[in-house]
Amino acid sequence: MAVFGVLAAALGVVGQIAPDALLTVMGFDPVPEGGRADGDHTLVFLTASSMAALNMGVYYVLAALADWKPFFRWTVPFRLLTCAVFTLAVLTGRAPAGFLGVGLWEGLGAVVTGAALRYEKRGGSGAVTGLRDTPQDLSGETA
Repeated sequence: MAVFGVLAAALGVVGQIAPDALLTVMGFDPVPEGGRADGDHTLVFLTASSMAALNMGVYYVLAALADWKPFFRWTVPFRLLTCAVFTLAVLTGRAPAGFLGVGLWEGLGAVVTGAALRYEKRGGSGAVTGLRDTPQDLSGETA
């Protein structure tokens, strides 16, 4: 969880600072400076989605620090849904093939998170977060 959160936050920052770099990472060809048509709101969308990624990354890190298992469980079906939507976007031609990696990353994250939660529920040792053995709230107090 913490690793995903840090990566999401980092990509959010990249999208805010260098949106063309983020487009390239996701498999899109950036449009040269001055090459955008009137009414092209790509940069607005990148700004909004990058801010959402930054916020989401912080939520994931805070949930990991608090060892908040319900949050971890909630992410599994929604990350699987994200995987399906992004994969379909590539398969239907709405997104370039390079974007498939984003969907697969979400799917893999969901499967690993779900497997770790299941392992712990069955009595396995180790935390899903890998950050601490004792759950703590955000103030640092032991639960």
